[in-house]
Amino acid sequence: MGWQPNRLEQQRLDKLEKLNEAGIEAYPTQVERTHSTAAAIEAFEDDPDNDQILVTVVGRLVSFRDKGKLVFAHVEDGFGRVQLFVRRDNVGEDSHRVLKKLTDLGDFVQATGTVFRTRTGEVSVLVQAWKLLSKAVTPLPVVKEVRDDEGNIVSRHNAFANVEDRYRQRYADLAVNPDVRDVFIKRAKLVSALRRFMDDADFLEVETPILQPIYGGAAARPFTTHHNQLHQDLYLRISFELYLKRLLVGGLERVYEIGRDFRNEGVSYKHNPEFTQLEFYAAYWDYNDVANFVEAMVRDAALAVNGTTVVHFGEHTMDLGDPWRKVTMRDAIAEMSGIDYMDYTDADSLRGRMREIGANAPSDATWGRLIDNLFGDYVEPKLIKPTFIMDYPRDISPLAKRKPGDDFHVERFEYFIAGMEMGNAFTELNDPIDQRGRFEDMQRLYAADDDEAHPIDEDYLKAMSYGMPPNGGFGTGIDRLTMLLANKPSIREVLLFPHLRDRGDA
Repeated sequence: MGWQPNRLEQQRLDKLEKLNEAGIEAYPTQVERTHSTAAAIEAFEDDPDNDQILVTVVGRLVSFRDKGKLVFAHVEDGFGRVQLFVRRDNVGEDSHRVLKKLTDLGDFVQATGTVFRTRTGEVSVLVQAWKLLSKAVTPLPVVKEVRDDEGNIVSRHNAFANVEDRYRQRYADLAVNPDVRDVFIKRAKLVSALRRFMDDADFLEVETPILQPIYGGAAARPFTTHHNQLHQDLYLRISFELYLKRLLVGGLERVYEIGRDFRNEGVSYKHNPEFTQLEFYAAYWDYNDVANFVEAMVRDAALAVNGTTVVHFGEHTMDLGDPWRKVTMRDAIAEMSGIDYMDYTDADSLRGRMREIGANAPSDATWGRLIDNLFGDYVEPKLIKPTFIMDYPRDISPLAKRKPGDDFHVERFEYFIAGMEMGNAFTELNDPIDQRGRFEDMQRLYAADDDEAHPIDEDYLKAMSYGMPPNGGFGTGIDRLTMLLANKPSIREVLLFPHLRDRGDA
């Protein structure tokens, strides 16, 4: 069945027909604009005694009050809003009648006139001429604003009864909720700040394949697709890592990429099947160099986005400018759970100890995965202030270098803020023989369909065999950083078009 207009849409379609009958173009091809709404107001504020400042502004009608021969309306563009003051004597009777009878909230209009201040003190445009730019057939959701005695907005009541409708109709959500637009402005500022920081540190931005014959660089289930012409199964990348490190072999010492990764997994308040990552690799760095760089980078991004290193997230307030804590995974787990896992250096003994305290200890879990379960249950939710968790188990970190003199751990950290894992880093393994052995160990330790099983990438091993410089690598999620800096508890609030179940799914 095709579109069936509802009663309100039909009323607007009737108005559209009357506009056509009157020879008025509802969707003209040409638009004039001399000033944004903000620039029009600024022009008046800079020269308030000049009553001849002529402006042409455009935007969406967001308020409308009919006072007979006088109409008060507000138009909103990407820079703000300004009031239109429309007298019948100024625009003519026919134009005035069309404005009153055939326009609706949500329509886009163009208005030309001089800027002045009304008796109530509001800078407005005294309209001399106006025209319709785009007729809105479907009414936007109504947002109720509560204002104080001075006209300031003190609260806004969202029009969407079901929050999921906001995500499904993000276009309408953006149109009626300025605070939502602000989130995505912050996101854009964040990406720009990260890119600028990387460029200033002499990193080269590159692009690597999204479609890959072998996925790798993370522990995740990929999306699979098929290339018809090449008769070849391919995977959407789960990480940029293995391709970026190939570039170090080729002599590019510092490289980074900002782009999309895809993981065929569940969704949650901090997971989406496709997400944006920043990954970088720097020759001759180790994970300590990376940690120092990341701490400075995140502080710089916070300043660029919010003008301060102080972050408010839910009930928590933290200053990213304070020194970040560093603690080993072993010490953090011992502190929070009471288990020193190095007293139990095989999976069975550790599993038994974990079950004594009621911890999640599956029968088929490896030693490293059991430790990861302990960490996720007992430590991660408590890491509110910025914290580097250092030195991870070797068997869940196949791409990181061993800690010298330690057969159980590698030089790896993850950083956490507000109880969320925000990024991951290694002193990268550059020994091709050791790397092959790690891949083969993973094949033995995990079932073929296990997300932790890392496929053996022979071409990557070939690249390493030509000689890879010592290097440090890092990846962080742009979405979670945006959640932090915009104070949003769900990843869906910081994705323009998050993935949602079909309406009919349970």
